[in-house]
Amino acid sequence: MTARLRQLSEAEAYARCYASASDDVRVVKIPRRPRYQLEVSGEDLRAAFAERLDRREPELDQQPAARAQPAPEAAATEAQPAAEEAA
Repeated sequence: MTARLRQLSEAEAYARCYASASDDVRVVKIPRRPRYQLEVSGEDLRAAFAERLDRREPELDQQPAARAQPAPEAAATEAQPAAEEAA
C-alpha cells in the first residue's frame, strides 16, 4: 500500500474521479447486436400457458386441497376423546 504525503481535498478527489480522461484511458462504444424477430409475442405465450393450465386434469387441481383437509373419519375420532374429557 502506498502512503500519501498529504490528504486530498474534496475538490481534488472529485477532479481525479470525474475530470477529463487521461490518454491512458480510451472509451470504446460497442455496437449493439440487432434484435431478431420472435415467432411468438409475450402476450401470445402468456395466453397459451393460461390455456394449458385450464386444460389440466381436474383431479390434479383438487389433490392439494384434499390433502390439506383431514378425512371425515379422522375428524370424528379426534372429536370423541375431546367430548369424553369435557364430560
